[in-house]
Amino acid sequence: MSTVPERSAIPTDDKWALERIFESDEAWQEQFETVSDRVAELAAYEDRVTESPDTLLELLTLREELMREISKLSVYANLRASEDTRNQTYQALSGRAQALASEASSAISYLEPALQTLSADEMGAFIDREPALSTYEHYFDDVLRAKPHTRSPEVEALLAELGEVTSSPSEIYSMLANADLTFPTVTNPDGDAVEITQGTFTKLQKHESRAFREEVYTAFYDEWESVRNTVGTSLKKQVRKDVKLARARNYETAREAALDGPNVPVAVYDTLVDTVHENLSLLSRHADAKADALGVDELRPWDLYMSLTGESGPTVEYEQAVDWITAAVEPLGEAYQARMAEGLDNRWVDVYENRGKRSGAFSSGTYDTQPFILMNYQDDVASLYTLAHELGHSMHSELAQEAQPWHDAGYEIFVAEVASTVNETLLTHYLLETVENDELRLHVLDEYLERFRSTLFRQTMFAEFEHQIHERAEADEPLTPDVFDQLYGDLKGDYYATADLDEHIRREWQRIPHFYYNFYVYQYATGISAAVAIVERIRQGGELGERAAADYREMLAAGGGVYPIEALALAGIDMTTPEPIESALSVYETSLDRIDELR
Repeated sequence: MSTVPERSAIPTDDKWALERIFESDEAWQEQFETVSDRVAELAAYEDRVTESPDTLLELLTLREELMREISKLSVYANLRASEDTRNQTYQALSGRAQALASEASSAISYLEPALQTLSADEMGAFIDREPALSTYEHYFDDVLRAKPHTRSPEVEALLAELGEVTSSPSEIYSMLANADLTFPTVTNPDGDAVEITQGTFTKLQKHESRAFREEVYTAFYDEWESVRNTVGTSLKKQVRKDVKLARARNYETAREAALDGPNVPVAVYDTLVDTVHENLSLLSRHADAKADALGVDELRPWDLYMSLTGESGPTVEYEQAVDWITAAVEPLGEAYQARMAEGLDNRWVDVYENRGKRSGAFSSGTYDTQPFILMNYQDDVASLYTLAHELGHSMHSELAQEAQPWHDAGYEIFVAEVASTVNETLLTHYLLETVENDELRLHVLDEYLERFRSTLFRQTMFAEFEHQIHERAEADEPLTPDVFDQLYGDLKGDYYATADLDEHIRREWQRIPHFYYNFYVYQYATGISAAVAIVERIRQGGELGERAAADYREMLAAGGGVYPIEALALAGIDMTTPEPIESALSVYETSLDRIDELR
């Protein structure tokens, strides 16, 4: 019987080193109490923010000290909770850290409204009188830019205090999906009992037996059907929360509010959707190729994850993945490559799935810690690419934190998804060009196509769905599970026009956690577009390639010190136009041509 092990059975070397944040839970508790007591110090500056440049600098320094410590407390608690979502001790620690962060945010909520009483000229005069404030120039510009959407200190304090409550839909969904929801065990064609989990579902959907895939698919979505009212309510509340918070800050729509945070024009979102829609025929071609490879008349939902090779794919053990990824990033420079290799050898990664572990993958950490990567590695090509993806995030953080002060080190997701996909794209080129294994090359090319399908097309489809449900909420129209089913099902039908879809696929929205992230998903699609263009520049070779790699490293090191659109401009990419998206679609089409030749 195939079972998921308990965490205690996972070797230490395959677990992340959270003891480097706090040696013990007792050390965490001690620091929590110290920081909690210090939050009250912020109150002393509430009416003195613009008293003088010296006072402002003192406040900013105090804020940084506290927030850096709170970040460490939060990351430790959240990562411990992710190790086993059933562990109530760490769920409690995570809740306490979140409450402390909310308390601190509330305590400092007067800062930005006070800064907004200054004009740009007055802010410049403050910097002239206290040069140490010059490192905050981008922060000050961002604060003044948000002036039309910042409320009174009293309202800002209330909104900050509500942070713990407004995160409830996402937290409830996460606990349901990762801790409480249990999927059936099925018997595979070899007679072995196999447990369906969030982490193994996609892998099981790649099994060579079509009947088994259908059985897994049906059992998985039937289980989601049993909680559709709970999930539908949580998503409805999430969407209505987004809308109400946007209105509270004088935005016309939740989408406008979400994109204004990182200063990304709404037109970028619409350009993405429009450009992808104009090229849905490429996705249909990919789907038809899958049907042909499987020898079936029409593609069914349980066929969507299947390889064009018609096989399950080669095994890629974790150690091999590490070697290949490290070699693949060589074009980014010796220092980048060495730093990543050192991290992989020093427990950045929590490698394997264990019972209760949060599904999926992510990169986390703080300004004062190493990166921490959660994986649920499955010894396949998809996991290889996921590891490369998360390492892109981790290296982005490393370079930004090294180059920028704390307040400018944090970068926006819009840029982050470029870094992750650059690594994926470099890995593809490396494997296709250097590994003497035709079977692997075919599967790598297939995986590359899958990344386009799942990132450029699938995430754009998610973005459309997210926009539609928010528009309904803004029009005060009902949001029910039936409505979600209808909207999602219609979009799925548009994107997979040549496939034969069933009713179960309409429920897919229930299993997508990113719908709780407030207009997050579109950035995966813009990210792959920018990344493909960046890698094409680097692959010119010679001085041009070295210059492009240097430009890219400069973009990573910029962190949050510039706005995302400006950061990409450092790497030679203009995301205000459809050109990067069209470039990515062209590469997708070329890759379809190439795999047709190889098959």
